[in-house]
Amino acid sequence: MRRVLSLENLTLIAIILGIAFGYFFPNGALKLAFIGQIYLALLKMLIIPIVVASIYIAITGLSGKDELKSIGIKAFAYYLTTTALAVSLGLIIFNIFDPGSGASLPTATDHPLPQPQELTLATFLLSFIPSNIFKALTEGAILPIIFFTILFAIASLSIAPSKKETLYNFFDSINDAMMVLAQWIIALTPIGVFFLIGATVGKSGLDPLINLYSYALTVLFALALHGGVVLPAVAYFVGRFNPYRYFLQIKEAPLIAFSTASSSATLPVSIEVAETKGGVDKRVAGFVLPLGATINMDGTALYESIAVMFIANLAGVELSLSQQITIFITATFASIGAAGIPGAGLIMMTLILESVGLPTEYIALIIAVDRFLDMFRTAINVWGDLLGAKIIDSLSRRGSSGHSY
Repeated sequence: MRRVLSLENLTLIAIILGIAFGYFFPNGALKLAFIGQIYLALLKMLIIPIVVASIYIAITGLSGKDELKSIGIKAFAYYLTTTALAVSLGLIIFNIFDPGSGASLPTATDHPLPQPQELTLATFLLSFIPSNIFKALTEGAILPIIFFTILFAIASLSIAPSKKETLYNFFDSINDAMMVLAQWIIALTPIGVFFLIGATVGKSGLDPLINLYSYALTVLFALALHGGVVLPAVAYFVGRFNPYRYFLQIKEAPLIAFSTASSSATLPVSIEVAETKGGVDKRVAGFVLPLGATINMDGTALYESIAVMFIANLAGVELSLSQQITIFITATFASIGAAGIPGAGLIMMTLILESVGLPTEYIALIIAVDRFLDMFRTAINVWGDLLGAKIIDSLSRRGSSGHSY
């Protein structure tokens, strides 16, 4: 009985019932949407203290700066490789199925186009550096907070051992308390998921998925292939562990990511399940996962590449091989480069469209289905982060012990 009614199974049931509730009782789902928002707010409440505490103890708990550099290099190598694989897969799948080919371009849309913030080199670099750390903490600006915490932790490695130990114990205690709090909030997941999914379906219905079915199915198929085959293959051959068994251990996090469509909101759950159920070292999880939740967006990069190709089809523009290579390069690096800017997904799309000469106004054509696809691509983003943490942990353990665990 306990296995049948586990939290993960209850969450899956809540997703199915939430879809049905939103479809058949849209008004009721919208009126009760605040319950899901309460759950989401509780998760977001944990983000800042967990990010600061986990990164600090992860860095100060390492044997030295060399180990920090080793983990950092491995993390960025993993992020860049899997993002490039995701974009490549998206382009390949699109060229096979070619959704939207021959379709006529709508002349109007009911979905207004949001105005993206311009991304320049100066804006990108400044987005890392908080001019006022307390302002960044108040606004929840994750990337500047991570940047400051990393510098603060590295600086702590150079102070007197007794003082460093005091700081470490302080942040370690905060981290432990946040993990307990996270467990309490995770217990509410089925309730929160039910009302979040219900409100999403109640607001938009299932019509957007039906009207853009060829595009949506192409994105979903590519995401499933990346999350179910490509990423597990990287984990198996590089990390030398069974990725599917690992998924069963940490599946709460991708489920919550699917329901909330937020990698940041899922971060407390990701860290908790990676450490307690996935067997990832506390130091590795504390450093890799917060960073990954901010800059590692496999699912989003894959989605963007397909979306741009689909828009080109609707506009009757045939993109050459060189233009598709441009999409590959732009999507791969923009997924990391746009991380510190509000509306990162929209900025990525704008950058890619401009790189191949397509009008950015065409983004409005696919906004109707964006919220649904966002849930799936966020789940893949989080799954990629969790696999990355496990892979880097496995490599670190093999490096120190000479054998895999």
